[in-house]
Amino acid sequence: MDGKFNETTLLQIVYAIESQSEHPIARGIVKEAESRKIEKLPVADYHNLTGKGLEGTVNGKNIQILSPKATRQAGYTFDEEAFKASASKGRTVVFVIYDQVLVGAVAVSDIVREEARVVVAELQNKGIQVLMLTGDNQQVADSVGQALHLDGVFAEVLSDEKASKIKSLQADGGRVAMVGDGVNDAPALAQADLGIAIGAGTDVARETGDIILVDSNIHDVLNILNLSKATKQKINQNLMWGAGYNVVAIPLAAGVLAGLGIVLGPALSAIIMSLFTVVCAVNARMLRRAYKKLQAN
Repeated sequence: MDGKFNETTLLQIVYAIESQSEHPIARGIVKEAESRKIEKLPVADYHNLTGKGLEGTVNGKNIQILSPKATRQAGYTFDEEAFKASASKGRTVVFVIYDQVLVGAVAVSDIVREEARVVVAELQNKGIQVLMLTGDNQQVADSVGQALHLDGVFAEVLSDEKASKIKSLQADGGRVAMVGDGVNDAPALAQADLGIAIGAGTDVARETGDIILVDSNIHDVLNILNLSKATKQKINQNLMWGAGYNVVAIPLAAGVLAGLGIVLGPALSAIIMSLFTVVCAVNARMLRRAYKKLQAN
């Protein structure tokens, strides 16, 4: 850390920049700064460095919060051994550039929530592969991947690269659903066959996604799949009822069996058609029951 900064002053300038972002890392830093009752400094010229980090002006000085990869690309050097030691413990590290000088780093730990484990396990039980695309370093990604028993991990991926990864999965014949909440997830959400945006995420992600999880509950991914399956079942059942009526009724109305004395007159045809309409409507109304049955299974 640069001699002009201690832990509190470093966190203060990071807090100022990160408070402008909706990224999960930013929320963690903001929560910690608020718990310490650190004063939030005003920020000017804030903007997102897509796939790299954040930038803004605090007290007239240019501040950049960069990922390890972006920090290296910008020509800055840091203690690689200390970084690897922190990353090996599952911590995400971001570096702080103050007025073109690397002054410190902040490490944030991801807490793997129990509901995430449950959702991943249930998706895999349904025969769905669960992969993770992240801009975090490989050590952190591997740590989370092992904790969740994921089928694969793609780490240090930029926003445009996320979309390319989705394309490659689709090229292999897969149908891909993408769950994301950040600005960097938007291209991948747009590319995926089904884009699922977290309700508490960024506006860009919500506008890009096909479905928005309003309650920001990851378990709703399972609910989406169950509801979609139940809806498809009802559509197929009603198509079967409708097609069955037409296959039988139209030939009878045309007099195919008139020689046998079987004729379907207009009045009876109308009654039967109305009956099948009622059957289809009642069947559709039973969607909730079918959905709950799938949830129970």
